[in-house]
Amino acid sequence: MEDGGTARELAVENERLRHLHRLLDTELAEASRRATAAAAVETEVGDASRWERDIAVTRWSERAARLRAARTGLCFGRLDHADGPPTYIGRTGLAEPDGETALVDWRAPAARPFYCATAANPEGVIRRRHLRLAGLGPDERVVAIHDDVLDRRAAQQSAETAADPALLAALTAPRGSAMRDIVATIQAEQDAIIRLPLAGTVIVEGGPGTGKTAVALHRVAYLLYTHRELLSRRAVLVVGPTDGFLRYVADVLPSLGENAVVFTTPGGLRQGVHTSLRDEPEVARVKGELSILEVLRRAVAQRQELPRAPIPIELSDVTVTIDSELVHPARDAARACGLPHNQARAVFRDALGAELVRDAVLAIGEGWLEPHELDTHVARDLADSVRRELAAHPRFHEAVDELWPLCTPERLLSELLSSKERLAALDPELVVLHREQGDAWTVSDAPLLDELVDLLGPVEEKAAHDDGAEADARRLLAELAEAEPGDDEFALRASDVVDAARLAERYRGEQLGSVAERAAADRDWTYGHVVVDEAQELTPMDWRVLLRRCPTRSMTIVGDLAQRSAPAGVRNWADLGERAVHRRLTVNYRTPAEIMERAAQVLPEIGPGLEPPRSVRRTGEEPWERTVERAELGRELAAAVAENRPTVGTMAVIAPDPAALPGLDVLDLDVTVLSPAEAKGREFDVVIVVDPDGIRARCPADLYVALTRATQRLGIIGVR
Repeated sequence: MEDGGTARELAVENERLRHLHRLLDTELAEASRRATAAAAVETEVGDASRWERDIAVTRWSERAARLRAARTGLCFGRLDHADGPPTYIGRTGLAEPDGETALVDWRAPAARPFYCATAANPEGVIRRRHLRLAGLGPDERVVAIHDDVLDRRAAQQSAETAADPALLAALTAPRGSAMRDIVATIQAEQDAIIRLPLAGTVIVEGGPGTGKTAVALHRVAYLLYTHRELLSRRAVLVVGPTDGFLRYVADVLPSLGENAVVFTTPGGLRQGVHTSLRDEPEVARVKGELSILEVLRRAVAQRQELPRAPIPIELSDVTVTIDSELVHPARDAARACGLPHNQARAVFRDALGAELVRDAVLAIGEGWLEPHELDTHVARDLADSVRRELAAHPRFHEAVDELWPLCTPERLLSELLSSKERLAALDPELVVLHREQGDAWTVSDAPLLDELVDLLGPVEEKAAHDDGAEADARRLLAELAEAEPGDDEFALRASDVVDAARLAERYRGEQLGSVAERAAADRDWTYGHVVVDEAQELTPMDWRVLLRRCPTRSMTIVGDLAQRSAPAGVRNWADLGERAVHRRLTVNYRTPAEIMERAAQVLPEIGPGLEPPRSVRRTGEEPWERTVERAELGRELAAAVAENRPTVGTMAVIAPDPAALPGLDVLDLDVTVLSPAEAKGREFDVVIVVDPDGIRARCPADLYVALTRATQRLGIIGVR
């Protein structure tokens, strides 16, 4: 390993960097020009040329956006080969005017040796050069060079205990308020996961600091690059644990030039609902288990009622009565039709109306019309007259509303959870779910609401569907059907998810907004790929929602069972499907060994056989611990924050209940105060954990999370 670089080498690399920026500016100007020219083309609504124009505008606008995103950190590496010219690696691909490759996109196959070549397996590379840059955009410059000479002698160095200077420089750099991309320092074990195929499910397991989140996001960028045509139409869904986490990672993919991505949390999986409120553990467990499915089905059936007392309807010539005997066959017919509740209502209404018309005709014709004569001309005319009168009768429609009401998911679930009587009628043990009418939705409610969308169907009456749109939808369903279903309990077939009629709606009318905007606004959108971070926290009901969003099971699932705190969360990765590809990250790039050794003391409390990842560095600074009286906590915490505040970088205080933490008013605004759940997936230069015993009492895994958020220094304040 050679560091720094001579003045001559730096001059050569800076000249190359300036040349690449000139090429990028030329391509950016051309892409912008083409996008502007395409947008200026006049077309008629519905004309095929308008569709072609919109495609051209989108293609060139997205190309321009990717080029703009690459302007900072444009080129960060170089490969020298045994034969041929060097290969420069960067954020995007660029070509010389004659078509020769000038810069290789980091996701391209030709860039793979930059991340994977070793002295033992150099892959034709004799030297790998890391370029450290400073500055922004066209003004950036190469300030340092780190060279890996890949020969057999270098193979004697242990990869387990030594990290290259480029990586160490990135690891020790102060953290900001947002995650940065790691394209310049991706490690071999991470790169191997990033480049796995699109098809199927990939489960990435790794302890704190192993780069699970970074790997998942860079895998998204790689897949969007490799499968641009498919994923630019379908988009990618990224599910993170909290809104704070999503804000933290929000800039990573745009910095890599990728925007066909929708971000959400488990509390946002139901379109139109976004919540971060949590239920009590037992309530969350009940709502998260698959057994709640039968509860929801029975709750829907509960709204398909028999009359408590006969309902008379006075017609011009006769009074007919709606009673249980009359409603039973109508209800049975509606339940047997296979339609969701709101659509089956029309079957119920028509069947009930037919019985009432029959009773009315027989009553009017008493003495001269026998039941076997109902098919005569006179009887049919009489039936038509009664049918028209009944269809206009307010009491008939009121009765239908009472016996088979139109329900939204929100109405049904709210009325169920706020009624001890309805809950107890389903199962006395469900009374634990009771809450007051009007209480806000919780994260555990989101998958229940989404499930009810399919059980209930839309409230509005649907217009006839366009045949062409349904044909397109059927083709898409056939494509989804090609994906072999898994054997696990969460499996859904395409027909469980959406029918051609519903799917056809997305093909109708103008397609406005970006693919990410359209996907986020469409509950029935099927994504090309789904990423789930902190996946151990998702319940079986959460997974059902995600399988509806991605029936092909093209997913990247990352998590750590040692950090699971959700009562109904994942206990075994095999539960997510036996066919999934399972990869494990073993090296901790974030947490110094001294901090990790302290955090590892909690693992036996979480579960047997759990081992921490190996830290790649030591700082020489042990975590400090002190215990204070609860009455003195506010003053002691303020003093500890002042004493340990980093000159540059970020600081966090993690406590079991941040809102109840004394002394918050004296802490500076740049100190982040949060709970262990809010800290998941985040990292800070300095962390102070308050009341570790209080955190442990709630969940030992939460204490493990809290103790592993620091990248430089950890302090622990116990309370007695």
